[in-house]
Amino acid sequence: MIQPINEFIMHSVSRFFDFVPNLIGGVVVLLIGVILAGLLKKLLIGLLSFFRLATILQRMRLMNKNEVKVWEEVLAEVLRWSVIILFLIPTLEIWGLSRATGVINNFLLYLPNVIVTVVIGFVGLVVANLVSDLVRQSVTTLGETSANILAVVSKTIIIFFTVLVGMNQLGIAQDLIRILFTGIIAMVALAGGLSFGLGGQEVAKELLQGLKKKLSGK
Repeated sequence: MIQPINEFIMHSVSRFFDFVPNLIGGVVVLLIGVILAGLLKKLLIGLLSFFRLATILQRMRLMNKNEVKVWEEVLAEVLRWSVIILFLIPTLEIWGLSRATGVINNFLLYLPNVIVTVVIGFVGLVVANLVSDLVRQSVTTLGETSANILAVVSKTIIIFFTVLVGMNQLGIAQDLIRILFTGIIAMVALAGGLSFGLGGQEVAKELLQGLKKKLSGK
């Protein structure tokens, strides 16, 4: 009875000591990845600070410094985790967890969508602020309150569409987003047609009456 237990314990201890070099090697590879990822993050933030992107956008009144800092931090974090995940794959291989690398590879292939979504969100916010400022400046004759309301509405609409585009890029509820896009376009077209039709009734009536008089005069 004791002999099988001793053999099991000795076999387990032997396997553990055999695995120790792989464990240490995997930890070393992962630590190198974490350190390199942190350095690349600092490098990216340093480059963005060097080009003074926040200052340029603030001077152009497209985005304030806090908003730019948030997006820079998000992009830097995405880069950092991409590098960490990249080093996690050989780490798992060293540890003999080959099956887990398949999941990591799929996630790594998905990361470009995340990066593109971050860029879409940044560009969308810049465009939203630009359009909001243009609307506010162009309708000042309507009064400050009306101009602010129209500016907020235009900014909200652009941000809403930016969110939809980002969700579509991430593959979230793509069918629902397509239906929503189609519905919004149909609603805008219908509203434009009705407004043009109702507003142009008098003009069309006058044109027809003028044409009728000319034909009757002949």
